[in-house]
Amino acid sequence: MNSSMLWQYARLVVEVGINVQKGQPVMINCPVDCAEFGRMLTAAAFEAGAKDVHVNWRDDQCARQHWLYADDSVFDAVYPWEVLKRTELAHEGVGVISVAASDPENLKGVDPDRLRRANAAAGRDLKEFSRMQMSNAIPWCVVSVPIASWAMKVFPGLEKDEAVERLWEEIFKAVRIKEGGDAVLEWRAHCERIEGLARRMTEYDFEELHYKNSLGTDLTVKMPENHMWLAGGDICNTNGVKFVANMPTEEVFSAPLRNGVDGTLVAAKPLVLNGSVVDGIRFTFREGRIVDIHADRGEEILRAEVNLDEGSHYLGEIALVPYDSPISNSGILFYNTLFDENAACHFAFGEAYPACIKGGDDLSPEELKAAGINAESNTHVDFMVGTADLEITGVTRDGRKVKVFEKGNFVI
Repeated sequence: MNSSMLWQYARLVVEVGINVQKGQPVMINCPVDCAEFGRMLTAAAFEAGAKDVHVNWRDDQCARQHWLYADDSVFDAVYPWEVLKRTELAHEGVGVISVAASDPENLKGVDPDRLRRANAAAGRDLKEFSRMQMSNAIPWCVVSVPIASWAMKVFPGLEKDEAVERLWEEIFKAVRIKEGGDAVLEWRAHCERIEGLARRMTEYDFEELHYKNSLGTDLTVKMPENHMWLAGGDICNTNGVKFVANMPTEEVFSAPLRNGVDGTLVAAKPLVLNGSVVDGIRFTFREGRIVDIHADRGEEILRAEVNLDEGSHYLGEIALVPYDSPISNSGILFYNTLFDENAACHFAFGEAYPACIKGGDDLSPEELKAAGINAESNTHVDFMVGTADLEITGVTRDGRKVKVFEKGNFVI
């Protein structure tokens, strides 16, 4: 791992990811195994003028002990001081950086009901913070750096140090960081390109999209009126500053009509969900609702998440990623949704992003429901469906048929 490239990465996350402004508080969620990067993020945030930096450290081994052995009562509520801290910081306009790095199977064997109850409690007790984040009231960015257990899952044939180094190489490629380069300029150009594609998709004003491939996906997705396709950067609606929520990002995404999804959807990649690997996912939809769930592996974990609440039975996101894209072309299964979702077209069940409806960030949950999107759920789980033979055909509101994807790639 090259320290100068790591510093370039930290600056990119702070200056483009959450785009720290002078006097703004920052919160960093970081594994202890990534402490060096956490310290660099802290230094970069202060250098950019942050008012203060709050670091929340976490550890896979301690987390596993908690989920296995903590008293059963602790999974039904979030401690009030955790709620207060996050909510107060959100009202101060905090920028949130989350470093997503963990053993993909760290919670294998944990009672799925504990995970379900804890997720439901977090969704309920942290609802105000979550809504502010989902509606772009605060800037946020999710990134990753390697840890040994994750790297060895991705590259099982390599020794630990070699696997970590290889994963560093792939992450730097994915986030457009290179020796002597200017990642900030690279990212601005990249965001402009995919934002232009999102504008083009919005201009088509699709009434529905039909997905089909040889895995068995055969799905019709209706789109709400006044839907927007988004990509690249978002605008924080409290201060007008642009931020990038995911690094890397290759997707162009929107929200489907809540009750307008019918057919079969088959996942193309495994999903890491609540510390376990779920593989062979197959959903059947009727009038938007998931009516049948199957997974070859981890079905109990998947069912627990889909059954979290009523909103988790419906889709909240539809995202387009070309099969011929940088992360896909690496041929690597990352066992990390941040990377794997940017290698393939994907959907998410659970809550939709309000900005996917014109003016949605200013609408209440009730108004968003009336607009037709899945406005309320305590989860948002992305799963990958893109393949080399995926065909997507759109029908516009004025009746035109438009080929959107052919052989896994954009053709518009």
